[in-house]
Amino acid sequence: MNTTEILSFTMTPLGFIPDLKNATLPPVNETACENWKEIHHLVFHVANICFAIGLVIPTTLNFHMIFLRGLLTIGCVLFIVWATFYRCAMDIMIWNSVFLVVNFLHFIYLLYKRRPIKIEKEFSSLYKRMFEPLHVPPELFKRLTGQFCNIQTLKTGQAYAAEDKTSVDDRLSILLKGKMKVSYRGHFLHNIYPCAFIDSPEFRSTQMNRGEKFQVTITADDNCKFLCWSRERLTFFLESEPFLYEIFRYLIGKDITNKLYSLNDPTLNDKTSKKIDRQPSLCSQLSVMQMRNSMASSSDSEDGLQQFLRGTSTASSLRNNQQEFYNTYGVGRLQHDVFC
Repeated sequence: MNTTEILSFTMTPLGFIPDLKNATLPPVNETACENWKEIHHLVFHVANICFAIGLVIPTTLNFHMIFLRGLLTIGCVLFIVWATFYRCAMDIMIWNSVFLVVNFLHFIYLLYKRRPIKIEKEFSSLYKRMFEPLHVPPELFKRLTGQFCNIQTLKTGQAYAAEDKTSVDDRLSILLKGKMKVSYRGHFLHNIYPCAFIDSPEFRSTQMNRGEKFQVTITADDNCKFLCWSRERLTFFLESEPFLYEIFRYLIGKDITNKLYSLNDPTLNDKTSKKIDRQPSLCSQLSVMQMRNSMASSSDSEDGLQQFLRGTSTASSLRNNQQEFYNTYGVGRLQHDVFC
């Protein structure tokens, strides 16, 4: 600004009012919508409809996440088609290509998680009878039966465990096929049928005390097939799966309860044992191991053993042997661990 302009500005009269009507207005914002453009192609609207439907799918609907990702994937494809052939917009096409890849990969992953899990034929009855009613997912059951376990067989007359000889620390087994019998000093106690634990009382009673031996003899009454876990590795696996750990606690407790029924009536057959399987548990009863120990300590004579097998031994004699059982096995509250 030169001197002439400064002087003319300072000498302007105070009463002078500029002519606003003839003043030049600033240019109008070029982004203002003076005229609406024509409606986009139908492909654009169908893509947005797919997005809208995907976002309003209720979460209570099964496979809602699969439907959502599928509709988002279709919408991204339609946006790419619209941006490429009808809009010629490189940026829109690139962004939707990225969204398409992300949603498609997520869609494939969800389909993979929902794939039907095929359980081996030899485990199907075990899963349907023991684990499926407790809502154990098939994939978790496959992990349980696919690691650190194997299927073993016994011919008729072969022993699974011998009293005072076989260690209880090595394994935990479920009978899949056949029938086993449990005996003490040659006297029959009860049978073990398919889909039942073979050594659940020993597993529960010796969780805190290792180095114990079987107090009974378990032999195959038929050609038997059973699923056998490594006890140490199974325990480690269950510690990493809290849900399955609680399932095992319940199943083992229920199995011990069923064996209590069998001890009360050794003549139970397979059909009756299946009915018992649906009965409430006997939390107030003595544990199987407690009964075995009572029998071992009170049946040195043949008369004492026969009294026990006939169920005529008194409750006072069992209570007298209870402390000895606690000292031997260290599981004073075993019967309270059985789930009702």
